[in-house]
Amino acid sequence: MLYAREVPDHGGDTLFANMYIAYEALSEGMRAMLDGLNAMHAGRPYGVGGLATDIKVARSIEIERDRPEADREVAHPVVRVHPVTGRRALFINSIYTTRFEGMTEAESRPLLKFLYAHTTQPEFTCRLRWRTNDLALWDNRCAMHYAVNAYDGARRLMHRTTIKGERPLSTRGRNS
Repeated sequence: MLYAREVPDHGGDTLFANMYIAYEALSEGMRAMLDGLNAMHAGRPYGVGGLATDIKVARSIEIERDRPEADREVAHPVVRVHPVTGRRALFINSIYTTRFEGMTEAESRPLLKFLYAHTTQPEFTCRLRWRTNDLALWDNRCAMHYAVNAYDGARRLMHRTTIKGERPLSTRGRNS
């Protein structure tokens, strides 16, 4: 959940992508290849070195850096099964997904680049233009979100509450 306390006059929108329909729009062959595959995730923006301090996001978004535990990679299914709906959804994103399990970053890059472009097509996304006191609720198990950093120098104050969930369930029927 994200609650808007203060929003800038311009920018600061949040983009959401429906990872159910992004998965369902893939070809049968691509879905078969991705089902059962794991990807490695890490919190690199928060890790040692983090993001460069001279880029816009570093000036607009307060990020706690230099946390060595954030650099640790964790395997998650590329396609996860929602524990309530039973639907399959892609579970990758360009910020935290580093590579496919058992592959190098260079080997993984072309397919990940394709998947990132695929999931962010307009037909799978919506854009929320925040107003003060707006409240947004989404399900990280089947949606991806991204804060658009287009408000450099302006104030954007949001309160976030994360509801504890379960470990992702893969298409192989076991938790990852």
